[in-house]
Amino acid sequence: MLQFSTPAILIRRTEYGDYDLIVTFFSLTLGKVSLMAKAAKKSTRRFAGLLELFTELDIVGSIGRKSGLPVLQEATLRHPHPEIREAATKTAYASYWSELVNDWMEDRVESAELFLLLRHVLDALAGSGPPEAALSVLFQMRLLRISGHSPNLTRCVVCRLDLDSIRPEALGIEIAQGGIACPGCLPSTAEPHRLSKGTIKQLLWVAGGDLARAARIKFSPRALRESQEFLESFVPYHLGRQPRSLRVLRQLRGEPALS
Repeated sequence: MLQFSTPAILIRRTEYGDYDLIVTFFSLTLGKVSLMAKAAKKSTRRFAGLLELFTELDIVGSIGRKSGLPVLQEATLRHPHPEIREAATKTAYASYWSELVNDWMEDRVESAELFLLLRHVLDALAGSGPPEAALSVLFQMRLLRISGHSPNLTRCVVCRLDLDSIRPEALGIEIAQGGIACPGCLPSTAEPHRLSKGTIKQLLWVAGGDLARAARIKFSPRALRESQEFLESFVPYHLGRQPRSLRVLRQLRGEPALS
């Protein structure tokens, strides 16, 4: 039997039978990993209060000789983040980020950068950090880069003219082709998303470089609105579906559902 241990953040939990849970973590050393937590619902002492969504733990798991999920043997609390679960909007944002990680990342593909990003936004969400929407912009832009799906925001996706050579201040977005487009290159059937050059430069800033520096950026109300509308259309399109948690988030914000 092979054992492993790693810091991990709980991003999904599913009931399995009368007593067990299947828990999915995004971990520092293993990436996304699902484990069986035996008797987690039955026992008041085994994993009591630990297996809550968005909690950061040190976990110990074991992989048996037969096929099947690894088994969660031990869990030690690091950061419980109860403030997130006590507020509906915070829960919706954290659920959206967790769903993106779960759906976009392959099993057992290590990404320390993504683990540290998820830890950062959850810690900030639980505390008195930046606005929730700004954290979401930061998370989505960096997740897109880490997963190899960054939008092309430096030049027109059709004619390849670079950003500074495009004359209009507000540029259209060609979601299907993955980036900005000149007015003459934007199809008449394109969604009416617009990004100002100032917003684009802020998005490029938060997508790369040092995480701590990127997280300190302050968005203007216009830049935050444009970024949020753009990313919450771009991400579902390239994911191939609209995340259920995003529909809930938009309802909580009083916005119409996306088609």
